[in-house]
Amino acid sequence: MMKVIETAISGVKFIIPTVFVDDRGYFLESYHADQMASMIGENCHFVQDNHSHSKKNVLRGLHYQIRQPQGKLVRVISGEIYDVAVDLRKSSPTFGRCVCSYLSSENKMMVWIPPHFAHGFLVLSESTDVIYKTTDYYSPSNERCLRWDDPDLAIEWPVTQSVLLSPKDRQGGFLKEAEVFT
Repeated sequence: MMKVIETAISGVKFIIPTVFVDDRGYFLESYHADQMASMIGENCHFVQDNHSHSKKNVLRGLHYQIRQPQGKLVRVISGEIYDVAVDLRKSSPTFGRCVCSYLSSENKMMVWIPPHFAHGFLVLSESTDVIYKTTDYYSPSNERCLRWDDPDLAIEWPVTQSVLLSPKDRQGGFLKEAEVFT
């Protein structure tokens, strides 16, 4: 059984798996379709698994797809990240607000980020492996990126100096000019 923790933004949920530990190590169930559907309130059909390996201070995001929006089930299998989900639903009372969390291989916590959110993370350990399931396929022509340091988002990143960004992420736009969802 997994435990679900609601967040301050409707739809985003933390999921804590039951971990069975013994002298050999541990076992956990990271995904169970029926349990996941009852926990997040919708039947998720995942179509793609992604694996990201990054070194310390790499910041990936804040990414979203304007068409073919992706719901994401994110977890860390080695290391630690600071994970951020930004509400891009214009009609939502929490539009432009974010949910931030520390995900690590130690805490084994996962986060469900529904479609219509931007997502990004900052690597805090020497290296980190993040895996995540998505509800739609990657579509480069529909991908958009928000600036990680947009003052309107006011994200309190634990590290702001020496952040490593891809060229694409350096070109991220501001929320006030971004394509968003109704």
